[in-house]
Amino acid sequence: MLMMIEKSREARRSAGGVDRTILLEVNGTRQRLRLCAGRAGLPPILIVQAGPGFPLLNEVEKFQRRLGLEEDFTVAYWDQRACGPASSSDVQGLTLTTQVDDLCVVLKWLQAETTQQVVVLGISLGATVALRAAARAWDSVKALVLVSIDVDTTASDVSTLTYLQDQASRSNDRKMATFVAKLGPPPYTTPSPFQLRARMLADLGVVERGKRFSTLLLELLPSLIRTYGLLGALRALRNMNSVQRRMLPELAELDLLSNWPRRTVPTHYIFGGNDPLVPASIRQKVSEVVTSGDSMTLLPDAGHMAHFDEPVIVRSMIKRAHGID
Repeated sequence: MLMMIEKSREARRSAGGVDRTILLEVNGTRQRLRLCAGRAGLPPILIVQAGPGFPLLNEVEKFQRRLGLEEDFTVAYWDQRACGPASSSDVQGLTLTTQVDDLCVVLKWLQAETTQQVVVLGISLGATVALRAAARAWDSVKALVLVSIDVDTTASDVSTLTYLQDQASRSNDRKMATFVAKLGPPPYTTPSPFQLRARMLADLGVVERGKRFSTLLLELLPSLIRTYGLLGALRALRNMNSVQRRMLPELAELDLLSNWPRRTVPTHYIFGGNDPLVPASIRQKVSEVVTSGDSMTLLPDAGHMAHFDEPVIVRSMIKRAHGID
């Protein structure tokens, strides 16, 4: 169930534009969603963030700066269950299934709010959740644009470990070799190795092109404080760890290929050629389930956050998915 229980009193409107933050009650939890548009009545896009545990409202300005979707769309930025400054109790019972349940509810709400079907931009784990939700809430979805979808955790983890070992060997980097040894073999079911791997991948430039872990961290912390306040930022960081601790054991067993979600909406897959988390072997398997009306695009120089590495291309693909020239 869903009920809109509060609209922000700080809703900002200028020159006919829309910018309002809404507090929703979704399946017994309170979740925040920010609607932004250059003008009223534009077709809706819902962004389903990467994860697990990563908030999104703190990245609104980055999305606006890089992709500029508000020129053509009403963009819904959604903090999922237990993300941002949410109550710590929201982590209880959190599973991949509850994330899909929540998304189905939010999709139906956004369709009713805008009176139009929704294009979903799903990123990494968010793409996985979006694909599963579209199989159920297909009547609310116009199309899916899925960036770096998580498909097979075991294959992804093995490929990524091999990549890190090769990079450490080729560079003769003792510090990196130490980190790789500390990481050890998968599965990674606790926050510590998961975050260590993310740090190494970021330093190699394959998370977001040209940005090391320290740069991404220096972007993250101020954005959390600006969006949620100091105490809210601390809660958001706490929630990241709590969500990862809760979900990583389940995600270690993720295998979409064994039971690919059935959906009837056009689906557009986007991959980065420099993304070890989704290697060529996984991309090949995804290509085998692509059907008529779907598409699959490889951006050779992009990493895992392909939408930030190649924003112009991704934006054009979103426009085509919504039927905008």
